[in-house]
Amino acid sequence: MELVNAIVLGIIQGLTEFLPVSSSGHLEIAKVILGEKNVSEKSLLMTVVLHFATALATILVFRDDIKKILLGLVQFKNNDAFKFSLKIVLSMIPATFIGVFFNTEIEALFVGNLTLVGAMLILTGLLLFLSDKAKASNKNVGYLNAIIIGISQAIAIIPGISRSGATISTSVLLGIDKEKSAKFSFLMVIPLIFGKMIKDSLSGEIVVTDTAFLSLLIGFLFAFFTGMFACKWMIKLVKNSNLKYFAFYCFAVGSIVLCFTF
Repeated sequence: MELVNAIVLGIIQGLTEFLPVSSSGHLEIAKVILGEKNVSEKSLLMTVVLHFATALATILVFRDDIKKILLGLVQFKNNDAFKFSLKIVLSMIPATFIGVFFNTEIEALFVGNLTLVGAMLILTGLLLFLSDKAKASNKNVGYLNAIIIGISQAIAIIPGISRSGATISTSVLLGIDKEKSAKFSFLMVIPLIFGKMIKDSLSGEIVVTDTAFLSLLIGFLFAFFTGMFACKWMIKLVKNSNLKYFAFYCFAVGSIVLCFTF
């Protein structure tokens, strides 16, 4: 059963890290359906491993872009790579600020508040639907754009709002090229994922023996390969304006959740 759980967790992590359906929202729904205890059994160590897997998948998919970003930072030249690096840094500021100074308030949102989750899923669906209708553009991400997209990423901490859905939709609605919007959305989250991993690793709450090594390995592999698939698929979906299908899904799930709560 532990291996089955690792497979399921790996697939869920790989898909929801990139697809615009809100992993946090689905986790809150699962807590109510399956019970808080059953859902919470995923160890912090497994969480770190799964996040590392999806971060690694993102790095592999965008390895050429990441090389340019790192070179831009190291060389410190006023070129396109360095400018893009600054935009990534700017986009991280809002979410980092919220995570550092409002951690208690954030945790309070994750208390099985299905009304909030349902409403935010519908909001996510609306954002996806509107961005899908946006006209094609060749515009690049600007410095102000990066901050605004970063704010949308910070807001997406609320359960029910998809991080990738919010950031990509915001980018597209700002008139930025759809494929570039997807790439920026996935690249901007890599530093935050590693930051969260480091924070969890240093928290002192990880018990190395709480999850078998084989389960960790299986979870990692499924999250990694599922994440690579979802990441590439998401770029194609955004480019071809196919986000409306996820919008309909969010509308449906959000509506069902709201009906359930009332």
